[in-house]
Amino acid sequence: MKAAQRPIHAVTTWVRRQPPKVKAFLGVVSAMTALVLLRMIVHDHDNLFVAAEAVHALGISVLIYKLTKEKTCAGLSLKSQELTALFLAVRLYCSFVMEFDIHTLLDSATLVTTLWVIYMIRFKLKASYMEDKDNFAIYYVVIPCVVLSVLIHPSTHHHIINKISWAFCVYLEAVSVLPQLRVMQNTKIVEPFTAHYVFALGIARFLSCAHWVLQVLDTRGRLLTALGYGFWPIMVLLSEIVQTFILADFCYYYVKSLMGGQLVLRLPSGVV
Repeated sequence: MKAAQRPIHAVTTWVRRQPPKVKAFLGVVSAMTALVLLRMIVHDHDNLFVAAEAVHALGISVLIYKLTKEKTCAGLSLKSQELTALFLAVRLYCSFVMEFDIHTLLDSATLVTTLWVIYMIRFKLKASYMEDKDNFAIYYVVIPCVVLSVLIHPSTHHHIINKISWAFCVYLEAVSVLPQLRVMQNTKIVEPFTAHYVFALGIARFLSCAHWVLQVLDTRGRLLTALGYGFWPIMVLLSEIVQTFILADFCYYYVKSLMGGQLVLRLPSGVV
């Protein structure tokens, strides 16, 4: 096992010593390589979206286990959960009035569990909530998302309120994890169940992003025109990419820690 870890340790040490621009380049190359592999392995790219939903559900299951068995919400951001509940509620409204499908049911289940997590943090496990560490001002993301959704939204035949709401939930989902990252940045030490949950979010969002990118490639860009005209199709794709890269740095250190046999993730300065 130690012999197998030496090459991995050597690679991670080399990557860690590289300047930010080189790390960004390596990250892009790794993401493109993963996309190529997914395109070769997964023939029906809609399965990637289903896989993203499944991984997200797995992450929530880990979170539920933490709250019910460990009896603590230490390291969790209440604000991230509230932002998640907000964009899910808006997306459910859009689903009911615009396009009711299986994802409506999945979002309903996710919203119910998210509201339960919020209830547990606010009331049942309030004593272990790190309120002083959860200090991200959510209006920094909510207000820009509102303004952006008013300016750039779908060009469909739906009512203007519905189109703005749709855009708002797309933008807010992309940045809803930022308060959680702030909590981890403030504590520097991330306990296992929180780390598993955030890593699951990262994987889910990468799979969702891969679904959109591969769909655009397969349709040779026709999918973007099907979403409408103007900046909206580009913003949808950009939102997916932003979600992935926001969590990319954390996922790197998570995998590195897991390979090193460490149960508790220790983040160096400057991460997330």
